[in-house]
Parts: sequence; structure tokens; C-alpha cells
Amino acid sequence: MKTLFVKDYEQKRDWYVIDAAGKPLGRVAAKAASVLRGKNKATYTPNQNMGDYVVIINADKVIVTGNKTDDMLYRHHTGFIGGLREYSFAKLIEKKPTEPLTRTINGMLPNGRLGRKLMDNLKVYAGSDYPQKAQNPKPLEV
Repeated sequence: MKTLFVKDYEQKRDWYVIDAAGKPLGRVAAKAASVLRGKNKATYTPNQNMGDYVVIINADKVIVTGNKTDDMLYRHHTGFIGGLREYSFAKLIEKKPTEPLTRTINGMLPNGRLGRKLMDNLKVYAGSDYPQKAQNPKPLEV
């Protein structure tokens, strides 16, 4: 069986909107990563950007189960000596409401050029209002 390569101008890209209010973080991220990657299409090719655009709304209302709000830590380093910063899920969601969902989806995508390109197709918003309404996104259930 031969691998099917679709040219960029032949691709049909759709827009999807996911409402993350009251939904588990991992399930929303897994569904979004799958659609971004293009695994929902018959023309899926692992080394091409075949995916659709995904808009996630109400990212600040995503839930985690158990004690993960306090136990789950997000880390980054400033680049200076002793510059490791740690935030719990609760503090990060209040400081930057879209960051936990964005980081989780980024971790599910491939590392390198392709993963960075796929992240351009993701739009995450804290509230229920988003500027991509003109694209008529289809609702995607999680």
C-alpha cells in the first residue's frame, strides 16, 4: 500500500470549537491533539500537517480530578541561577487561565518543526467569546 501525500492546496481544513467547561483536562487535550494532528481524516500522514483548526473556549473552567489542583506542578526556568519557578494548577489557572491546557496539548504533539507548526492551528480562550466565529466552527464533543 502506498502512502498518500496530499498537497497543501488540495487539503480541506475545517474549524472545530470545543467547550472545555466542566470537562477533564486530559480528555479535552487528547481530543484537541488528535484533531490538530489530523488523525480524524482518511488522508492522515504522520509527517505532514494534515490537521484542522481547533478553538477551545472556557479554558479557565476545565477540571482536574482528585488532589491535582494542589499536587500537580508546572515548572519553568528563567535562565538565571536559581531561576526554577513552580506553580500549582490552581495558581497557574488563576494567573494564566489558558496555560495548563496549552501546555498539555503541546506535550501530546510531536517535538520539532511539525509540532510547532501544529500549535499555530490551536486557539485557546479563557471565556466563551472568541473571534473566529466567521469561520463557522463545528462543535466537537469530548
